[in-house]
Formats: sequence, C-alpha cells, structure tokens
Amino acid sequence: MNIGIVTMWFERGAGYVSLQYRQSFSLQHNVFVYARSGEDRKGDPVWDDANVTWGKSSNLPVATAIDRQDFETWIKEKKIDLVFFNEQHWWEPLGWCLDLGVKTGAYIDYYTEKTIPFFAAYDFLICNTHRHYSAFDWHPQAFYVPWGTDLELFKPKSFEPCNPDKITFFHSCGYSPQRKGTDFIIAAFKNITKPAKLIIHSQANLLEALPTQSKMIQELQDKGSLECIQQTVTAPGLYHLGDVYLGLSRLEGLGLPLIEAQACGLAVVTCDNPPMNEFITEGLGSVAKIDRLWSRNDGYYWPQCAPNIQSLTEILDFQAGQFDRIRELKQAVRRHAEEKFNWMDRSKSINDIVGGIAVDTVRKTNAVKQSLNFERSSQGIMYRTALNYPLLWNMYQQIKKK
Repeated sequence: MNIGIVTMWFERGAGYVSLQYRQSFSLQHNVFVYARSGEDRKGDPVWDDANVTWGKSSNLPVATAIDRQDFETWIKEKKIDLVFFNEQHWWEPLGWCLDLGVKTGAYIDYYTEKTIPFFAAYDFLICNTHRHYSAFDWHPQAFYVPWGTDLELFKPKSFEPCNPDKITFFHSCGYSPQRKGTDFIIAAFKNITKPAKLIIHSQANLLEALPTQSKMIQELQDKGSLECIQQTVTAPGLYHLGDVYLGLSRLEGLGLPLIEAQACGLAVVTCDNPPMNEFITEGLGSVAKIDRLWSRNDGYYWPQCAPNIQSLTEILDFQAGQFDRIRELKQAVRRHAEEKFNWMDRSKSINDIVGGIAVDTVRKTNAVKQSLNFERSSQGIMYRTALNYPLLWNMYQQIKKK
C-alpha cells in the first residue's frame, strides 16, 4: 500500500511523532510525507529525502491549510491509497480525499467539544493515550496504541550521576515554557532544602518568556544551582545532562519527553493528571498533587492543570535525597522502558490496523458534510472569500504585500 503522512515536518513534537509512524508504516508499506511546514529542513538527512514533498504554502487564513491543487497532485502522482493526518485542524482536505476515494486516518491530538463528532469523517483513528481513547471510543475504528519511543535513539550514555555530590534535575520546555510548566518547576526548586542542580533546556529566552520569575531565575543562576541552555538540539536531545526529569506541563496531548527521558534512564516527576500520569510507575517516578483545573481559551477538550507547589517541592526534596541510589534507579528505569515503551513493539499492531480498515462511505460522507458546514460557517467572511474566490483572494494578498 502507498501511505501518505500529512504533517508539520521539523524539530517539534508533531514532527517526531510522524517520524515514528513513518518508521512503523515503512516496515510493510511505501510511505510518503506531505510536509505542511519545515522547508528550512530541505537537505537535512533526517527530514528530507526522495519521499518527502514540501507542500505549497496556502494563502488561506486558517491553521494547517493546504493548497488543494498541490495536495491532490501529490496524491495522484504518488498513487496514495491512504492518507494519515497528524494534527490536522482544518477539515477541507477530508472532503478532497473523499472525492478521490482515498482512505483517511488520524493520530489523535487536538480536538474540542464541537469538533469531536467530525472525526467520524476519518476511516480510522489511532489514540496513543487512554485519555484520548476515552473521548473517541464511540468511533467504530478507533484504536488504542500506547505510545513508545525509539530505544536505540533514546538510551543512557551512562548510569553514573551527572554531578559527583548531588542530584541533577533536567527539564526541557522547547518554545513553550508556560505550557510546559517551567514556572512551577522554578518556584518549587527554589524552596528545596537538599543540594541539587537544575538544568533547563529551552528554545525560547526564559527571562522573556517568564518575566515575573526573571529575578528568581537570575538568583538561582548566580548561586550556580540553575543552568539555562537556549538552543535547538536534535534528538536524542540533552537528557544525558540529568538524573531526574521534570515534566510538569499544564497540558499535554501526549508528552513525548516523559517516555524519552525514561528510555534515557531518568526517573520522571510530573503532574497527577492524564495523560502525564499514564506513563508513571510507582517507585520509578513521582506525581505532584493537582491544585486546580481550568479550561484553555481555545476550547481544547481537556483542561489545563496546576500542581500544588508544596507537593512538588516535597517530591523534589525526596528525589534530591536519592543520590546514593541513583545508579540503581537509572538502571531500573531503563529496564522498565525496554519492557513498556519500545515503539517497534507497536509496529505490527499499527500495520494490522491500516491493513484491515473497512470503509463506511455513508458515515464518512455525512461527517465530511457536517465538518465542512462547521468550517465554512465559523471561519468568517475572509475565509469564505479565500475559499470560493481564490484568484480574487490571491490578488488581495499581493496588494497587501505592496
């Protein structure tokens, strides 16, 4: 079968999710990538090869928009039988695939209460957490496939402690220190009583991203207990710099670092809230109590969470006191990851799923109509103009640039 993956395609979580699905599909099928973004990776051996098509940019004023002619040409030229979408927030391509008679599936990540019914437009759904599956178990071809990682890529460089006399905590927040709960971590770390070091890897400037904590950050840096690394690092990242991983996100669709860190031998501290707590095993990680839950302003289906800072502080103090057994703990965490988080163990199940998909044309057609009606009524006049009068819209865009 020829499978096409539609995705963002660069150094972001969604890109790495698609890389893993590509790895699994490729064991039994021909796999092609239609990259919605990431053109700066052209020529990069990790992200660019003969089976990657860098999609033509769309002028439509909507997230994850795709140029229809370019997309349909890709499907026809590559003879795509099935399109697998990663974080596709825009519904129009489902209608194009229906018209072309191409099967569709999706990796579940983003949805709202209003959009959940529209996922019936997909032939199948893959849910990598219990939480996602609980929202989509009504779909006749929704499958729970627990997340894992590449254990050959993510593995310990050593089981020795990173510092000779204290535990080193490691936290990675990418471009989103606020969503990743970096502020919670700094607030709790400042209050611990045992000696420890905190390393934060970020692709954003922490002082700018967390202005209310800039003084605290500076004080911890001056004391030598906090080290900030600001740069983009390709996988397997910088997990080898820490003994214990801190992942206290306000909200996660999946939470890749929680599994990657364990594959690298790091015990994990996270929030006692799904999906984060789904990946924690007692004795090999810890969960902080939750103070409150609240909705995100974009209507995402699941709430954000905030850990209790006192609970988190106590956990960090406990972990800081584990220095004498850190080698044993790292070895145990790695063994656990080998048993529970090997992505390649999922490959047969994934390929069995795509090989056995049944098509319910009536269900798909009705759901596509509902999703497109929702899309076109909710986006506003500029979107409908761009969609229905592309030449006029392109002229308008060119005038704007001048």
